[in-house]
Amino acid sequence: MNFELKEEAHMSNSRIAAGATPASGLNRAEPLSGLTILVTGAGRGIGRACALACASAGAEVIAVSRTEADLVALAEDESRGRIRTMVADVAAEDFPARIRALPRIDGLVNNAGTNRLQPLPEVDTATLDHLLNLNVRAAFLVSQAAAIRMLELGRGGSIVHVSSQMGHVGGPKRAVYCMTKHAIEGLTKAMAIDLASAGIRVNAVAPTIVETPMTAPFFEDDAYRAFALATIPMGRVAQPEDVAEAVVYLSSPAAGMVTGTSLRVDGGATAQ
Repeated sequence: MNFELKEEAHMSNSRIAAGATPASGLNRAEPLSGLTILVTGAGRGIGRACALACASAGAEVIAVSRTEADLVALAEDESRGRIRTMVADVAAEDFPARIRALPRIDGLVNNAGTNRLQPLPEVDTATLDHLLNLNVRAAFLVSQAAAIRMLELGRGGSIVHVSSQMGHVGGPKRAVYCMTKHAIEGLTKAMAIDLASAGIRVNAVAPTIVETPMTAPFFEDDAYRAFALATIPMGRVAQPEDVAEAVVYLSSPAAGMVTGTSLRVDGGATAQ
């Protein structure tokens, strides 16, 4: 169901944002207990896994997607009722204002993004503009709005950008995608420096090739699957849950002194 969050009448003093809590105060059974975390692109794939993992770790999750049916299914899968849904296009001009109107936000999982595989000579301007608009412009504006709201609330917080191993290396048919993810890696470092004194940590998680609804058509090609496996020393393609567990760590007090870094969930791909 859609919702508009209501102002909390009373805020427990015992709830401390992930950016401000020492690891010694970590609830290891539910490391995100007491935190409200916004997850974009939460309808499918990595975002869906992140929303479920954060809820399982104790967070109240605001799951954002353009597709209401995906959000309904997501909320039904989280039996404890910790997922609230928001139908929205993260690239819409009014979406940052909706973030700034939230009564509470302790964490952001900045996941929404896309890719189109094209050899460099065949890249068209429509593809270029689409990837830059969603992967860079919208990602910046969403994280900026979340940071502003965290600053206003004065509780610290955590921002996790979902980047890619392609934010650290290059790859065939990925010139535009690599460009956008290198931009996210740079944004992560710069935001971390700007926000550190306010107790807001900013990190990236950089997965290898992940099997998701978006990449499913690629894996229908046996040659692509063989290529993917050949690039990963651990010999398997990542699953959304692999990325989600890294996101939970970076969002939690366990990572209380971790900021400005990129956690590569890549099976050793970029170590070669």
